[in-house]
Amino acid sequence: MLALLASGTSRSSSSIKLAESESAAQNSNMSWGTEIWDQNDNIAIHTNRGIDALDKYANFLRDRVAIETEYAGKLRRLVKNYQPKKKEEEDNEYTSMQAFRNLLKEVGDLAGQREVVSESLQLQVIQAVTLLSKTLREERKKCLSDGAMLQQNLTTQLSSLDRAKRNYEKAYRDSEKAVDSYKRADMDLNLSRAEVERYKNVMTAKIQQSDDAKNEYANQLQKTNNLQQQHFSMLLPAVLNRLQELDEKRTRGIREFIIGAAEVESSVAPIIARCMEGIVKAGESINEKEDSFKVIERYQSGFTPPRDIPFEDLSKLDPDTVQESHYSNSISNHLTIKGTMGANKLKKRVGIFNIFGSTKNSLTADGQKEDFSDLPPNQRRKKLQAKITELQQKIAQETNARDGLMKMKIVYEANSSLGNPMTVEGQLNESEHKLEKLKLDLKKYQGYLDKASQAQVATSSPQANRNQLQNGHRTSRHSNGSADDHHEDGDDQPDDAGSLSSSASPESGLGTSHTSLPGSGQGSANENAIGEDTYYETEVETLNPLGTCRALYPFEASSEGSIPMNEGEELQVIEIDQGDGWTRVRRANNSNGWDEGFVPTSYIECTLYA
Repeated sequence: MLALLASGTSRSSSSIKLAESESAAQNSNMSWGTEIWDQNDNIAIHTNRGIDALDKYANFLRDRVAIETEYAGKLRRLVKNYQPKKKEEEDNEYTSMQAFRNLLKEVGDLAGQREVVSESLQLQVIQAVTLLSKTLREERKKCLSDGAMLQQNLTTQLSSLDRAKRNYEKAYRDSEKAVDSYKRADMDLNLSRAEVERYKNVMTAKIQQSDDAKNEYANQLQKTNNLQQQHFSMLLPAVLNRLQELDEKRTRGIREFIIGAAEVESSVAPIIARCMEGIVKAGESINEKEDSFKVIERYQSGFTPPRDIPFEDLSKLDPDTVQESHYSNSISNHLTIKGTMGANKLKKRVGIFNIFGSTKNSLTADGQKEDFSDLPPNQRRKKLQAKITELQQKIAQETNARDGLMKMKIVYEANSSLGNPMTVEGQLNESEHKLEKLKLDLKKYQGYLDKASQAQVATSSPQANRNQLQNGHRTSRHSNGSADDHHEDGDDQPDDAGSLSSSASPESGLGTSHTSLPGSGQGSANENAIGEDTYYETEVETLNPLGTCRALYPFEASSEGSIPMNEGEELQVIEIDQGDGWTRVRRANNSNGWDEGFVPTSYIECTLYA
């Protein structure tokens, strides 16, 4: 049963195909010249509408090209507007930001593909459509002109036939009248013979004229029939067939143009698909754990959390010591906790109103010190290591360049026709100079890194109070240089207090706030206007020391407001580190006076009074 159904289906499909082929063959044999030979006006209207439709398609493509161009331009503008700014470059290390940059790149590529579509449609399709439309209009005009000329010739011949026929009819009627007149005259006995002969001569002339008109009519009729047969069987069908070919050419052109436009779109589809794959890949590359780790890498200061604040039994202390202890707690209320939040929060203190902003140390492009001593320990070591790696790469590149120049010089010396060895000598000297400078910079930064590694003996934050009771004194050792006291009401201390206390620069010497004055009565958080933008400056004749310190490393004062010190030198602490890496100290000079200034906290070991 299934076989019968299958055979029936195959026969049915074959018969359908046969019918379609026969229909196609029949359609191919049909022509306008034979089938619609009498529809010249309708054919003219149809061909004109067809060319108008072609022009309409061309206008459609132009509008589409304009849309594609505008779309591509807006995509490029969008990509440009959302490109990461220079100030945001430090965030580019995160996978989410890298994915967004890759997304922008893929969108830019998409814009490029839309531009390719626009240009291809303009060059490959629109120009061809415009050219075809112009050609078809010219051919149609010529065909209609030829058809009008043929019709005019036929009309002229028909007019000649009609005129010959009228002449023949008139001559025939006149000859009939002349015959009747002659018969009546011949029967009339009253007329003379001469009059009868005259009637006879008139009759003969009229008959001759009738015969001539008849011959002319027959001749024109034959010519008209021949022309009409030729017109409708050959001349007019040829013109109509030309119009048919013209219309088929237009139809075929529209088909090819539509397919061509689709192929233009299809040609960029694989690239667009790859762009979409790139966008998906960019999204899949985002790793929240990796970004979290990079946040740690970026902002980790290397400090340890503060230790517990020891209990002070006031009943076991001297009355004089109570005031010192209260002062010690008041100091901690003014220590900023911003220092542990990020490297950019630990920049060096800038002088009030930027009065003492000048410094002898060279700064990097982002305003940091050359040795990155204004950064926390971890960040400083990372910066120094990155700088050392960069210098090593530059040295390797410059070494390769120098080796190449030396080989070139050897070749020139062996064969002077290739070049003058002296021309390479200057480049070699310059390369040697650059290489020597890079090596000196590398050695300098390696020294910075060694010092930073040596100074990192103990890790504590500016808020960490590593108090040790040594001989009745409270001792604190700083790795980044901050004094480590903590207030008891940490939750009530806003961040503004920290920013207030660190607004003075180490170089300016204007950092003498109430935090430097023991027993001044200004140490409580309630008395300090923490949320205000006012910087309190209190000057006294002589500041009481907060403790003593010993220099762990020698320090050369290279900026205004700092003082030098030698290794092992004992100094007095008059203002503790406020989270910026500097401690204010003083020492007696030879003129019975005092030298005051700032030294790096990481270079000293402090022992604060209890």
